[in-house]
Amino acid sequence: MNTEIALWLAQDGATSGAIYALLALALLLVFAVTRVIFVPQGEFVVYAALTLGTLQLGRVPATAWLLLGAGATVAAVEAAAAWRERAWPRLPRIALAYLVLPAAVAGVAAWAAPRAPGLALQMALTAALVVPLGPLLYRLAYQPLAQGSVLVLFIVSMAVHYAMMGLALVMFGAEGLRTSAIAGASFALGPVSVGAQSLWVLGASLASMAALALYFGRSYGGKALRATAVNRVGARLVGIPPARAGRAAFTLAAAIGALSGILISPIVTVYYDTGLMIGLKGFVGAILGGMASYPLAALGALGVGLLEAFSSFWASQLKEVIVFTFILPVLLWRSLAARAHAVEHEEEDE
Repeated sequence: MNTEIALWLAQDGATSGAIYALLALALLLVFAVTRVIFVPQGEFVVYAALTLGTLQLGRVPATAWLLLGAGATVAAVEAAAAWRERAWPRLPRIALAYLVLPAAVAGVAAWAAPRAPGLALQMALTAALVVPLGPLLYRLAYQPLAQGSVLVLFIVSMAVHYAMMGLALVMFGAEGLRTSAIAGASFALGPVSVGAQSLWVLGASLASMAALALYFGRSYGGKALRATAVNRVGARLVGIPPARAGRAAFTLAAAIGALSGILISPIVTVYYDTGLMIGLKGFVGAILGGMASYPLAALGALGVGLLEAFSSFWASQLKEVIVFTFILPVLLWRSLAARAHAVEHEEEDE
């Protein structure tokens, strides 16, 4: 390996690591707020990439009909709850949020798809179709079991993952899609040519992380999510509804997944079952961050991307094995550290 090859691999690893960092932040956010190990995070990446690819083919994406169906299902559930509680004023809001708005988004997508809109409008439509699936999914699958154990919520996540993967196969087929590049230019940086697409990925990822930092540090909604992550019972006592916090966390996770899917779709061919592997690599980054620190999770995910890139050069057939083996010493170290911490507390109690 010479310097030029090393720089090429570093560029590729940094691009992949930026995507994994976004997914790691989403997984960490959802787990901190809801205790859900969000296995289907990668499915939002797949849905966004394939939705954008379908729009570029001039066809109406099946996610429009999925959004209508999910919205109607949640509307029925919420309307039944309002009927039992005799909360009649909630019914118009339920109809607007879960029937009218999804129908409007699906209608715009059906109208615009055959007319080949510009790339910016295609990306906006993709986000409008995919992001609302996050809170709808939380309401249907997770909110009824919000008080369950982490193991129960993990089993639900696995079931949701397989259901969403099966739906992706039905909606988009087994053939993969790759979208048009956001920018096709390239810039010479020493012996390496840096693609504008890679710069788009890195820039969008950094901008998203900065926006998340501002949201959590400056906005009331972000501070409420932080409070829920630190102490769910205390947050409930001061008037922060757990269900609302859960919906907000899933909305942010879906938005991050949609952005990641839009960014990677011009770089790799995305298939209906690509989500699990992408999500797992983001999960590795979150594990390296201890499932507690956002900066460490982002750095860990960047390390995963670099490790994957260099492993593909030295041992391409074993790159996945190398990446996932990398977390074993980290898990062992954290296990020993947690056991030592527990022993110290037992000695203090005595």
